[in-house]
Amino acid sequence: MHKERLSVRKQDQGTPGLRLGLFVLLLLFSVSIYTRAAIASSPKGSNPAAKSQSAASGDYVGQETCATCHEEVAKGFASNPHTKLAEMHGKTGVTCEGCHGPGKAHVDGGGDVAKIFNPAKASAKEIDARCLSCHQGQHANFERTAHGENNVSCISCHSVHHSQTSEQLLKAEQTKLCFQCHSDTKSQFNMPFHHKVEEGLIKCTDCHDAHGTFNRKNLRASAQMDAVCTKCHSETAGPFVYEHFVVKTEGCTACHFPHGGPNPRLINRASVNTLCLQCHSPSPNFTAAQPSGPAHNQATQYQACTTCHTSIHGSNTSPIFFNSTE
Repeated sequence: MHKERLSVRKQDQGTPGLRLGLFVLLLLFSVSIYTRAAIASSPKGSNPAAKSQSAASGDYVGQETCATCHEEVAKGFASNPHTKLAEMHGKTGVTCEGCHGPGKAHVDGGGDVAKIFNPAKASAKEIDARCLSCHQGQHANFERTAHGENNVSCISCHSVHHSQTSEQLLKAEQTKLCFQCHSDTKSQFNMPFHHKVEEGLIKCTDCHDAHGTFNRKNLRASAQMDAVCTKCHSETAGPFVYEHFVVKTEGCTACHFPHGGPNPRLINRASVNTLCLQCHSPSPNFTAAQPSGPAHNQATQYQACTTCHTSIHGSNTSPIFFNSTE
C-alpha cells in the first residue's frame, strides 16, 4: 500500500511540467489561428483607390467616354503628369476613374453628380484619402501635420486640372501660395535683413516640408533647426574642438531670426553685446559656462563682443572663441 502511494506521488510530481508544456503549445496554436483569421478578415480596400479597383470591371466606362462630356478637361489632361501613369501597365494606370471612381452609374444616370466622386464637394479627409492612396509613400506623415489636422486638403494647394505650375501641380507660384495663409511670415521677409525668398533665391520648401516631418513647424531637419541652417551656412556646422553650447542646445534661432529682422545677420537683439550678455552675465540664479561675464566694461564706447570673439559658432583653437587662423 505504501509503495503504491509513493508511485502515485512520483507520477504527480511530473504532471505540472507536462501541463505547462501543453498550455504553451495550445497558446501558440491559438495565436497562430487568430492571426491568420485577422489577416483574412482585414479589409483589403481600406482606401478609396483600393475600393475602386475592387469594383467590378463593368463599372468602368473608360476615359474616352468621360471625354464625350468633359472634352475641355480631357484635352488639358494630356499635358498632366498623371497622364504618364495612364500609359503604364497596359494603359490601366491613372485615368479619370482612377481619381473619380467608376463612372458607369454616373453615365447611366445622365451625368448624375451624386454618383461620381467630386473633390470640389468632398471633405478634406476624403480628398486626402483619395490622393494618399497613391502618394502615401511620399507623404506618409501628412495626416499628423498642422495642415492635415486643420483640414487643409491636397486640393487647397494642388490642382490636377487647373494648375499654374507644371511642377507639382501647384495652384500658384510656391511663395505666393504659402503666403495666402502664412501672411504673418510674409511681413518678416519685408524686413531690412531677410532671407531672399521673395527675390526667388530660396523657397519655403528649402527649409519646410508642407507634407509633414517629425519636427516642429514641418522643418526638414533637427528640432534645433541647425541642420536646416548649416545646409547653406556650412562654415558654422563644425564639428569643433570647442563648441558653443547654445548652438547645440537651443539652435540657431536662440540668436537669429529665421525669416527676417531689423538687425544685421538676422540677430534677434539690436546689439551683439546685449545678445551675448543674456547668458554671459553674473546672476544669482543662472550663470553661463566660462566666461561667466565680461572681463572689461561693456559700455557703448567699447566694440562688439564679436570683434575679438570672432569664432562664435565654435573654434578649433580657442575655448573662448578668440580670433584664429581657422
